[in-house]
Amino acid sequence: MEIIIPRFFNPPSRSYFLFGPRGTGKSTYLTTTYPEAVYIDLLKPDLQRRYQYRPEEIIELVHANSTVRTFIIDEIQRVPELLSAVHSLIEEKKDLQFIITGSSARKLKKSDTNLLAGRVLLRNMHPFLLSEMGSLADFRRALSFGLLPLVALTDNPMDILNTYISLYIREEVQYEGFTRNIGNFSRFLEAISFSHASVLNVSNVARECEIERKVVENYISILEDILLSSRLKVFTRRAQRALVAHPKFYLFDTGVFRALRPKGPLDSPHEIDGAALEGLVFQHLKAWNEYMNNPFEFYFWRSRGGIEVDFILYGEPGIYGIEVKNSSRIRPRDLRALNEFKKDYPVSEIMLLYRGTEKLLKDNIVCMPCDTFLRSLKPGIALKEIIHP
Repeated sequence: MEIIIPRFFNPPSRSYFLFGPRGTGKSTYLTTTYPEAVYIDLLKPDLQRRYQYRPEEIIELVHANSTVRTFIIDEIQRVPELLSAVHSLIEEKKDLQFIITGSSARKLKKSDTNLLAGRVLLRNMHPFLLSEMGSLADFRRALSFGLLPLVALTDNPMDILNTYISLYIREEVQYEGFTRNIGNFSRFLEAISFSHASVLNVSNVARECEIERKVVENYISILEDILLSSRLKVFTRRAQRALVAHPKFYLFDTGVFRALRPKGPLDSPHEIDGAALEGLVFQHLKAWNEYMNNPFEFYFWRSRGGIEVDFILYGEPGIYGIEVKNSSRIRPRDLRALNEFKKDYPVSEIMLLYRGTEKLLKDNIVCMPCDTFLRSLKPGIALKEIIHP
C-alpha cells in the first residue's frame, strides 16, 4: 500500500507552475490534492507526440470538459509549445486553474513562459523535510540516503538512488539533448560531487575530469536548469574585511550527493559525512524558506583568511548566521567564525548546529543538535522561535 505523507506545500488558488526535480513527489501530491482534475502526463510517449503535433488540441480538451475547473499538465518541458495555448486559455477562461509542472527550466527559457508572467505563479517542490515525515522521520537515514520521497519510503534506498542517477540524471540529460557526450557528463558528475558543500573552483573541476572549462561551466548550468544543484554567493553587504569571490556549490539532495561521490581507501568518511550534513541542512533551509514564500536570501560568509560561516540568511525578518559541525562535541575553535561574523554584524543572530544531543549556550552562542533543529523547521515557525523558544 502506498504511503502518502502530507506536504507542507501550500498550493495557490490560481494557476501556477510547480517546479522540482523528478522524484520530489509533484505528481503524487497533485493527483492526491486534485482528484477531479484532468491530468495530462507528458511523460507518456503517445501524449507527448500528440501535443507536439497539435498543441492546440489542449484547447479542444478544455472546451470539451466544461464541468472541470482544474487542469494539470505534467512535465511541460517535454512539450513547451503547449504554453502558448495555455496562455490563451488563461486569458479566455479566468475561472479555470491550470497547474503546470516541470523538472527542467532549460527549454522553457526559450519558450513562451514569459507570456504567463503575472498570470501564473511560480512554486517549487522539494525533497521531504524531516518535520513533514512525523513518526517516519529518521535523521541518520536521511543523512545516509537523503529525503527524495521515492528513496525515503523504500526498503532499498541505495539501489533506488543508483537507478535514479543512471535512469534520470544521465538519460534525462541525454534525452533533452543538453549534451552529446554522455561519457564526459558522467565524469563531470563524479568530479563535481567533490565540490558539494565547498567553494566551487570550475578550473579544478575541469582539470579533474579532463574537460574544457567552458564545457564544465555549461554542465553546471545544465544541473541548475534541471534543478539538481544551486550555487550560494558570498555575503558582501557592508563587508568590513576581504572576502572570497567564488560561490559554494550544493547538489539538491544529500542522498544524490552520496550516490555520486566516489569512495575509496583515500577518501575520509568523516569528510564525506561533513559535506552530507551541511548539504542536508541547506536543503531543509531552502525548502522551508520557499514554503514560507522566501523571506530570506541565502549566502555564505568566508574571509580571504579562511574564516567561514556556512549559511547567512538575510531578509526582512533579520540576519542569521548558521554554522554546521559534524561533531558531537563543541570546541572553542568551532565558535570562532560565528564570533567573527558577529563582530562585523552585531545585529545578527548566530547559532551552531552539531551532532550532539543537548542544546547548549556557549560563549553566548546557541548550540543545537542538528536533528532537533531540522525537526523544528516548519512553515509558520520563525527561526527566532526555534533558537529562543
